[in-house]
Amino acid sequence: MYRTSGSVISMAVAVMIGGIQWASAGRVGAPALLQAALRHIKLGSPTLPPFAYTVFCLRNEAECRSRRSFRGGPIRLTEERWADLKEINRAVNLAIAPLRNELGLAGEEWIINPDRGDCNDYAVSKRHELLRRGWPARTLLLSEVIVSSGEHHLVLLVRTRSGDLVLDNLAPQITPWSRVPYSWVRVQMPSHSRLWAAIGGKGA
Repeated sequence: MYRTSGSVISMAVAVMIGGIQWASAGRVGAPALLQAALRHIKLGSPTLPPFAYTVFCLRNEAECRSRRSFRGGPIRLTEERWADLKEINRAVNLAIAPLRNELGLAGEEWIINPDRGDCNDYAVSKRHELLRRGWPARTLLLSEVIVSSGEHHLVLLVRTRSGDLVLDNLAPQITPWSRVPYSWVRVQMPSHSRLWAAIGGKGA
């Protein structure tokens, strides 16, 4: 297990709390700011996964199989893991050219690392790449949200001991889940990748 250095905590706070500097955070109470900005999302009752996800699992069984890594809780956000998140988020966002799905549900097909794709492809590609680097599956949760236009959107929620972070193709930065301007619909359950849980709104 890597040890988290003071520098990575400072960097994470500065980036994930909208540019607040560590010195300023210290004056108003860094623990309080972290608690407010990096809460864990509360999972509701079990619900059906998106139909496109079920089809994705049939075609990519290895991505959805049960793993020993489902045991345990959120992962410690070390300097190396923070670097992983930033690298994968940036690389996948740049590698996939955006392609809007004009066919709705009939045109949904979640593909790993395509040349062109929509939000679903970005999310499953980021999860795939982090799994390849040894991240526990229980910490990498595909999540359905609703954006301001009313459209449904898929992001990757990463569970860390500091809080739940969002990797999103619509934004270059990694953001605490409570700071994204979305309404939450459902999230993969950490205990089993094929099960999802309902989420009500934005509140924790």
